[in-house]
Amino acid sequence: MLETLSNEPRDYAWGSPTAIPSLQGRTPSGAPEAEVWFGDHPGSPAVLGDGRSLMQARTDAGAPPLPFLLKILAASSSLSIQAHPDLEQARAGFAAEEASGVPRDAAERIYRDDNHKPEIIVALSERFRALVGLRPVEDTQRLLGGLGEASGVRRLRAALDAAAPADALRAVIEEVLSGRADDIVSDVSAALADAVVPDFAEEVDVLRAVVRDFPGDAGIVVALLMNLVVLRTGEAVFAPAGVLHAYQDGLGVELMAASDNVLRGGLTPKHIDVPELMRIVDTEPGAAPLLDPVPAGAGELFDAGVADFRLARYAPTGTPLHVGLDGPAIVLATEGRVIVSAGGRRIDLTPGTAAYAQDESELVLDGSGVAYLARPGVQG
Repeated sequence: MLETLSNEPRDYAWGSPTAIPSLQGRTPSGAPEAEVWFGDHPGSPAVLGDGRSLMQARTDAGAPPLPFLLKILAASSSLSIQAHPDLEQARAGFAAEEASGVPRDAAERIYRDDNHKPEIIVALSERFRALVGLRPVEDTQRLLGGLGEASGVRRLRAALDAAAPADALRAVIEEVLSGRADDIVSDVSAALADAVVPDFAEEVDVLRAVVRDFPGDAGIVVALLMNLVVLRTGEAVFAPAGVLHAYQDGLGVELMAASDNVLRGGLTPKHIDVPELMRIVDTEPGAAPLLDPVPAGAGELFDAGVADFRLARYAPTGTPLHVGLDGPAIVLATEGRVIVSAGGRRIDLTPGTAAYAQDESELVLDGSGVAYLARPGVQG
């Protein structure tokens, strides 16, 4: 089976009103358009060309839910800072909340399912900015050196030098999110307003936007501790379990394990469970986990080493590309015109449109453009 796949945009407040409409070549609605989900996740299942939801189609076929969710994501302001549990943590947390009777739709519910949620994002826009992972402390101290001598700034600098880097970062994050460091939040926010820190100009720009959009939020300090990644078109970053991340602005293709488990760490009015976040978060500092594609057959593979998903990029230029399949797959076009064929069916895709293949052994990609193909990962 090969069918078109479509969905309505999600109107989260952080979404861009223009990026997704521009990609798809349509007039903006005027509302923010943050994400388009291409998958069978019950939160927003995509619709096949025959009118069935993908969730219903897989149920009709006796197939289990897809292990992944593919999205177009368009941000114009920061998403919440968040981290996701690993598989063991998710299973234990879900079982505990089920046993305690917390409704799955309750605002304070953390584990809405028993799965982990590693994710990758590949930039489609010329620039995609994201905060991912915790910056080495010595670099953060250089940034803080350009923020002046207000008492809250000095206290933050001292706290970061008070223990080994991972322990110091853990202590600072717990303190600010628990509301015990409002002076640090206010003094850092004020210092950012007119700070000039030549080696961190882009970081200061992002942090000023965060202060503007989330005044007084403890996540301002958490964001200051994080790596800023500026992806160019086609570049990717990976957020494994426990790693703090918050996408800032830009358009991208996102692929993740099919889960709704999110532990928030600021820049949000939603519930923050500080003890549980601190239990699962990885505070070891280091460079952001960029993910370079590797050659794979007729395309390139973004290999995150995750059993739930694989993401490949193909760029046909008039010569048909044959792609073998060993399970369900979703093809999303992002540039030009991509023709997808299988089982005697042919679908023309334009940017921002997708097709779903099930029970096919091969796809043929033709035309002239760029397409991303999502499918289950290799089982270890």
